[in-house]
Amino acid sequence: MLEQWKNRLIAKLFTRLPSLARRAAAKVPPLKFDETPFTALGKPLKDCRLALVTTAGVHLKTELPFDMVDSTGDPTFRVIPVAAARDELTITHNYYDHKDADQDLNIVFPLDRLRELAAEGRIGSLAARHYGFMGHVQENHFPRFVEEEIPRAAAMMKQDKVDVALITPG
Repeated sequence: MLEQWKNRLIAKLFTRLPSLARRAAAKVPPLKFDETPFTALGKPLKDCRLALVTTAGVHLKTELPFDMVDSTGDPTFRVIPVAAARDELTITHNYYDHKDADQDLNIVFPLDRLRELAAEGRIGSLAARHYGFMGHVQENHFPRFVEEEIPRAAAMMKQDKVDVALITPG
């Protein structure tokens, strides 16, 4: 419980004092990848199927919340159906101040805005499934996150014929 209060206090400090957050982030060594995980878009966005991926801790209220007890995070993800209504979703994340996102989830999970863009024909379509991660993954959980969970979500997107993933932070 004390750890959760500490995390909430740090999140509020970083939100209100961005320079403090930048100094803390500068101390974290950058990740190194053998290859760049990027592919150029091969067709117009209006012809693409899009999936939304967030690290803001968004998930269905009916699903297991992300683990807030483990101080090294939760590497798992939750699947969010495209038809999920706003009142069916919640945020479980103690590592950022999400009071504004609690009021308007589109700040971190803009599914409503993407539905509008699809209806206008500005994007081809939305995938049937979207993905919520907690985004706070450290130490012992990082290998599982990178080697198991991300590839599993990517395989699901490939199955859904997703062309573009829009990734939003928390």
